[in-house]
Amino acid sequence: MGLTIAQKIIQAHLLEGEMKVGEEIALRIDQTLTQDATGTMAYLEFETIGIPRVKTERSVAYIDHNTLQCGFMNADDHRYIGSVAKKHGVYFSRPGNGICHQVHLERFGIPGKTLIGSDSHTPTGGGIGMLAMGAGGLDVAVAMGGGAYYITMPKMYKVNLSGKLRPFVSAKDVSLEILRRLSVKGGVGAIIEWGGEGIKTLSVPERATITNMGTELGATTSIFPSDEITKKFLEAEGRGGDWVELKSDEDAEYDKIIDINLSELKPLIACPHSPDNVVTVDSLSDVKCDQVCIGSCTNSSLLDMLKVAAMLKGKTVSADVSLSIAPGSKQVLRMLSDCGALGDILASGARLLECACGPCIGMGFSPNSAGVSLRTFNRNFEGRSGTADGQVYLVSPETAVASALTGYITDPTTFGKKLSVNMPRKFFIDDTAVIEPASPEQAAEVEVLRGPNIKPFPNANPVTDTMKAECVLKVGDNITTDHIMPAGAKILPYRSNIPYLSQFCFAVCDPKFPERAKKAGQSIVIGGSNYGQGSSREHAALVPLYLGVRAVIAKSFARIHAANLINAGIMPLVFANEEDYTFIGQGDRLVLENVFEGMDKGEITLVDKTTRKTYQLKCYYTDRQKAILKAGGLLQFTKGE
Repeated sequence: MGLTIAQKIIQAHLLEGEMKVGEEIALRIDQTLTQDATGTMAYLEFETIGIPRVKTERSVAYIDHNTLQCGFMNADDHRYIGSVAKKHGVYFSRPGNGICHQVHLERFGIPGKTLIGSDSHTPTGGGIGMLAMGAGGLDVAVAMGGGAYYITMPKMYKVNLSGKLRPFVSAKDVSLEILRRLSVKGGVGAIIEWGGEGIKTLSVPERATITNMGTELGATTSIFPSDEITKKFLEAEGRGGDWVELKSDEDAEYDKIIDINLSELKPLIACPHSPDNVVTVDSLSDVKCDQVCIGSCTNSSLLDMLKVAAMLKGKTVSADVSLSIAPGSKQVLRMLSDCGALGDILASGARLLECACGPCIGMGFSPNSAGVSLRTFNRNFEGRSGTADGQVYLVSPETAVASALTGYITDPTTFGKKLSVNMPRKFFIDDTAVIEPASPEQAAEVEVLRGPNIKPFPNANPVTDTMKAECVLKVGDNITTDHIMPAGAKILPYRSNIPYLSQFCFAVCDPKFPERAKKAGQSIVIGGSNYGQGSSREHAALVPLYLGVRAVIAKSFARIHAANLINAGIMPLVFANEEDYTFIGQGDRLVLENVFEGMDKGEITLVDKTTRKTYQLKCYYTDRQKAILKAGGLLQFTKGE
């Protein structure tokens, strides 16, 4: 039997385990990336491990999330990350250089390499044939130290593309179509490979949009072949020597095959408040929009921006709409400026934002009260925009521009003549905003600079054989890490201060949760299906840890969050019978019995002392994960090895 693209890369990087679906495997990691919302904690963890210099081929620290420097906190964190990167062998991408995924695709990504990043949209790298996965900061810290990255061997899905996208239908519509079909849970436990004759019509930026949005399916990652189109992109970036051909074997087998005819797709839109709440754009033509945001790691490439500029040229944004444009990198911004496209954008009345994540994580440009905001982003979770009742829709750049001009949600295929936008043969190369680390000989002289907002990593307690705790919170299905630990301009500056952050934990669901959890001492959270979807932020595990949460019991978990809980020393447990979820109430006194024996058997008994009922919980832990929980988390486990 032949191998898929992902299986070939996994086989070449396999350190432990067998490539059998459902089995734990350990991978050698070639590259890592961090961003500043998660990076401070990741580097604090790396320092605690005690390895003097990173052992990866390339590790890069990006500043792209907390660039709004209101007060000293973000600036101090950036200074800390810059100094610790310089000391320990990490490249440092300065504020303003761009969004981590866009810059990494441009300057550092290599087909066939493994990449993990402390950001859930790291699979963007799959657009050039990388095995790129989002992970918790602690997993990234371990990988930087030369440790393996452990995952459950995924299933393999194949999406065959045929035909060609019609004018004003884009790669974003492909992403929304697969979300419409599979849902935000449809890719859980799988790697999605994109193939078929249709991929020959897609550029690398378009492919990267699709792999970026694969995160919203819950997939482990998504990947395209590395072909002549990939080669031309890397040559345009002055990195032709990094290209290698990658394709699946003709007799490769897949667990699921999906066919999409690009020629039949229409412009699509994801309605509030989930990326899979997808309908056609033309079905919402009577909806007035207040705000339009174009950018994010999903749609901020030069290709996207040139299309936007071409559609805006000679036109004026509706007086009722506020339009923002955020190019994905300094390279994109410079090339827009040099070719005159930036002038066309500014002349339309659009506001130019920094080359950063910005509104995507609620860092500025929040919509008005109950405002309708169309965004070319990847997530539209409730409250994520920074406005609690904001009505956020996900769209393509083409739909965004058409709607900004008319003031209503508008099908861009009604826009007019076909756009003529071509990728350049050569990109403008300027890496001066990427600071190289000190040499090993110079590293000893580098001082790591810490601000007063940086607080120690919270301590975890080892799992015990009997665990008594109160159910301090019960939540429903599809709880995101934004629900657990919100983002936004008011909160993100405190990412390195877990005690301060704790007062915002689950604030979207129940603002009294932090106070109640502290009072309980030890606690358990009850959740529904797909608990912890969304961002890879490990703060959604570290803050509950600080508040005394010892276990989360849910119907099912998102992959990265389940791993982050274990890394933090919190037990993720699954109801053996999903109906049992309905019988446990907030405030119930719970006991987990014979935990050690249950961990070995894969089933732990839960006794509800309040209702006097007993339930069975499944736990899918490897021997390594059991050892991590018994050690009190991955950090203690790693230090003890």
